[in-house]
Amino acid sequence: MNEHEIKYPEGCGADRSSADQLNRSCFCLTLDRKALCAALEREAGDPEFCRAFVAPRINLFSNVPVFLPASSLTLMQEVVAAIHEIGGMASYRARVLSWAPEIAKVDPGPQGAFMGYDFHLTADGPKLIEVNTNAGGAFLNHLLARAQVACCREMEPQATAPAAADFFAAVVGMFEAEWRLHGAQRPLRRIAIVDDAPGEQYLYPEFILARQMLVRAGYDAVIATPQALRFSGGALLHDGNPIDLVYNRVVDFALELPEHGALREAYEAAAAAVTPNPHNHALFADKRNLVLLSDPQALTEIGVSEHLRQALRSVPRTWIVDPDNAADLWSRRKELFFKPMRGYGSKAVYRGEKITRGVFEQIVGGGYVAQAFAPPGERLMQVEGVTSPRKVDVRLYAYGGDVLIAAARVYQGQVTNFRTPGGGFAPVFVT
Repeated sequence: MNEHEIKYPEGCGADRSSADQLNRSCFCLTLDRKALCAALEREAGDPEFCRAFVAPRINLFSNVPVFLPASSLTLMQEVVAAIHEIGGMASYRARVLSWAPEIAKVDPGPQGAFMGYDFHLTADGPKLIEVNTNAGGAFLNHLLARAQVACCREMEPQATAPAAADFFAAVVGMFEAEWRLHGAQRPLRRIAIVDDAPGEQYLYPEFILARQMLVRAGYDAVIATPQALRFSGGALLHDGNPIDLVYNRVVDFALELPEHGALREAYEAAAAAVTPNPHNHALFADKRNLVLLSDPQALTEIGVSEHLRQALRSVPRTWIVDPDNAADLWSRRKELFFKPMRGYGSKAVYRGEKITRGVFEQIVGGGYVAQAFAPPGERLMQVEGVTSPRKVDVRLYAYGGDVLIAAARVYQGQVTNFRTPGGGFAPVFVT
């Protein structure tokens, strides 16, 4: 798009000095929702897709982008690459697998599709607050970035999301790589996208998009519940048809629940490639791992190089909560954030400054970590004519240490959510 083709709203193009200033001053409504719906309906192959799945989710997409300095994006990518490299070290694996469930201690090969690395944008730079193995939103954010209208001069720099053809190729390449790492010698044919009650999940629209993209790539793809799977004759079956690869979205990370029995049996028998899987979660997403990754002395002891330790300075210090350190953590609680070791989706997390003594006593005996509080970034926006602040975090979706796409989440409250007026997924633009 040429500059003379753009009409810049007053106030959005004046200050190009920093992403922070743009996040405070650029109030343009940049999301072309009509274009987004057209793209979603085209990708889904359903002209009613937006009416049925997007319109009821009014806070799924924010109208504004989030601006990010290129230097911050570089640092975040270095953190992702460093954690992936450390994940291949025998000394690191021995340490983190020592507290993993038995099912996670065997490496079945796959590296984990769509790993999610969540960052807060602080005054001291980006801080990695969490790693997720079942990070949702990549397919939605791929289309969201393409539906933006360049109403601010500063939006001309490239978005971090790859172009459409690149994202499609990256997704296909990722699943093909997982199939090969599983050890299969024949072509990948059938993929199941699996989650508990998928039709009831808030991000169900992206399940549909993922299935359609895989179908266009030539695979037989289905959306299924774990209960609809059967393990029989050495094969994982859905409607009597063998499943080669499971794109796993269930949050029972060790596959312990009875309703996940068939999936667990198939995984333990290597009857199907499962990605992400219990081993991936144990290596990267168990929150106890943040204790090691944030401790320079412990990293030195297991042989992590100075270069990688420098990258991991972006990981806030984290401690396992136990009776021995409870008094100290309670005294410093206002500086901390408490998270369940095997939690997900911001459930049962607590900001230390708001915690009660009774809740803290439950935390001490309940399998928690305490993380040094890293405040989220901030984005000013106009909602119903009123300028209001919103919190921001940035998620990098990655595979094998390489970033596939970046996106932001805009929200209010203690944790990320899709209930904030004006909030939701937002594209990231580098400056």
